[in-house]
Amino acid sequence: MGMTNRTAFRTCPLCEALCGLELTMDGDQVVRVRGDKADPFSQGFICPKGASFGKLDGDPDKLAAPLVDGAEATWDDAFTTVGARLRRIIDEHGKNAVAVYLGNPSAHGIAGPMYSPMIVRGIGTKSVFSASTSDQMPKHVSTGYMFGDPLAIPVPDLDRTGYLLMLGANPLESNGSLCSAPDFPGRLKALRERGGRLVVVDPRKTRTAGLADRHVPIRPGTDAWFLFSLVHTLFTEDLTALRHEVDGLERLRELAADFSPEATAAVTGVPAEVTREIARELAAAETAAVYGRIGTHTQSFGTLSSWLADVLNVLTGNLDRAGGAMFPKPAHWGGKRNRPYTTGRWRSRVRGLPEANGELPVATLAEEIETPGEGQIKALITIGGNPVLSAPNGERIGKALEHLEFMVSVDPYLNETTAHADVLLPPPPHTRTPHYDLALLGFTVRNYARYSPPAADKGDRPAEWEILARIASEVTGMSPEDLDEMVITGALRKAGREDLRAELGPAGAEARLDMMLRLGPYGLRLADIVDGVDLGPLQPRLEEILVRERVDLCPEPFAADVARMRSTALPDGFVLIGRRHLRSNNSWMHNISSLVGGSNQCTLRVHPDDAAKLGVGDGQQVRVTSRAGEVEVPLECNDEMMPGVVSLPHGWGHGRNGSRTRVAAQNAGVSVNTLTDEQEIDPLSGNAVFNGVPVRLAPLG
Repeated sequence: MGMTNRTAFRTCPLCEALCGLELTMDGDQVVRVRGDKADPFSQGFICPKGASFGKLDGDPDKLAAPLVDGAEATWDDAFTTVGARLRRIIDEHGKNAVAVYLGNPSAHGIAGPMYSPMIVRGIGTKSVFSASTSDQMPKHVSTGYMFGDPLAIPVPDLDRTGYLLMLGANPLESNGSLCSAPDFPGRLKALRERGGRLVVVDPRKTRTAGLADRHVPIRPGTDAWFLFSLVHTLFTEDLTALRHEVDGLERLRELAADFSPEATAAVTGVPAEVTREIARELAAAETAAVYGRIGTHTQSFGTLSSWLADVLNVLTGNLDRAGGAMFPKPAHWGGKRNRPYTTGRWRSRVRGLPEANGELPVATLAEEIETPGEGQIKALITIGGNPVLSAPNGERIGKALEHLEFMVSVDPYLNETTAHADVLLPPPPHTRTPHYDLALLGFTVRNYARYSPPAADKGDRPAEWEILARIASEVTGMSPEDLDEMVITGALRKAGREDLRAELGPAGAEARLDMMLRLGPYGLRLADIVDGVDLGPLQPRLEEILVRERVDLCPEPFAADVARMRSTALPDGFVLIGRRHLRSNNSWMHNISSLVGGSNQCTLRVHPDDAAKLGVGDGQQVRVTSRAGEVEVPLECNDEMMPGVVSLPHGWGHGRNGSRTRVAAQNAGVSVNTLTDEQEIDPLSGNAVFNGVPVRLAPLG
């Protein structure tokens, strides 16, 4: 390494763990990545994704200039084209004819959370979709109705709890989700070393389940039955220990009466005695937390599962106390929500599905583009998303995109979705843009804040936030600076702190973030958090966030949906679930050679007994068929699988016409979302169903 090398520090943007990175830079290039030992939250921990940050940052397949109709263009020409064509569609077809889709990566930073709402409001559209309805929307809906705030999501107080019941989560592979915790595996090991217990409920014996004191296999899609049987046991054995005033306790008791462990065992596959033991352990533990994640959300009863997990935290007296399930307090927290939460303020045009959190289900996107009539989607803006691979029945979405009059994508890659875009606006590499985890810092297991200034010069390219601000400018007619100034002056006026304006500097993302921190609960400045600041362990704060005076333990929409549970007939035959790999986070990390191959393979995992019945062995091709489509994929025998359950990882299916991701194309795999069914959703949240999908298997050759 030459004398030109320098060191830069920043938060890793590649998953929800928020680890600090120490980068060795040669000019603008990352030549080495290590964990930042001085970061107060991650303390030097790094995973294979973080170690590959430099290769992702410098990926030669990333675009350096905008594409307009497939040809390189100047930034000004690209923005002018976007503005003219969007305005024409709004004038001809109305505001809702322009849809916005926000992908998973847009949540990892400041650009998406700060500037996407400006685009949506600037257009005035209700046609808003995101990866949230392929992921965690049930949690937003359940906490919205229980506590009044869809972002007030309790997380397990990992470092102090004595008993952790975990459902549908595999943090040894994912590093945690809706629970930001660097070195999640180490924290789980520490839990056990201090005499605590870890119980994992999952259809697979995942790496996390292998670490647990007890692994409980469960039939996919039946978590709500299991959780209800725990609630039933707490009531019937008089094991409740309420610490908060609640509404709906007796209504909940009535509903739980039908879900005894004996009654649910035939549905879930969990023996009644196991259910009773877990309920008693939960109640007896000095501190305990129930944590359900993506496996519990991406199913037909995702919202009920999410709700019941927090019902258990309330009934056992573990909500909002040290060692239980607690509410983080981010440095930019803007105060208590000022109106009660509700869903269904508008509905989708074709299927009449209700809005949640200002979004419609991504499962409706294709039909809203295909179906003629008033409000038909004619234009689409995608921001950091690849719904052709990530949304249910992605094949249908890919075909639907061909019918749009106009599409613009903000994305560094020409991928399976952005290949359909008329204009592609590539943000610069991560090192050349500021970073602060506006969304994810609300889910940390310890209060913490860190801001990462750019580690390299972006040159004449706009940062991602500037790209989004310019799109908002094109549809509103206001300059990006005036839009930001309007936000800043409005917030300062509301807080009675107009005196702060002179200290914030020119209008823009950093000024807005600085303002949020100064108005926040710790009174910090942007300059205070560049190296990361530990703001202490989580503290009880339920009263601070409750919109109504009491916790609604049994919201009426949830109670009404229990009737659907009672009448549901579970599918016969094989059911499909997803899978997460340590070196993968959705489709956007499959173009890095060090992150594909090895254990990160697109295979169909099947229990050996099921494979034997089919007459197939390791590596043989099988055809997997669902209502939505079919794929051919190599089989992998693995006794981690529950019999009758098969698993495909998500994010694969690369190398389609028009995409330009060479490593991904050489490791194409198949898309699990060719099989998932856009007709199957959780009706309370609109969330897609990715777990428990009925499939048929047939050997090939």
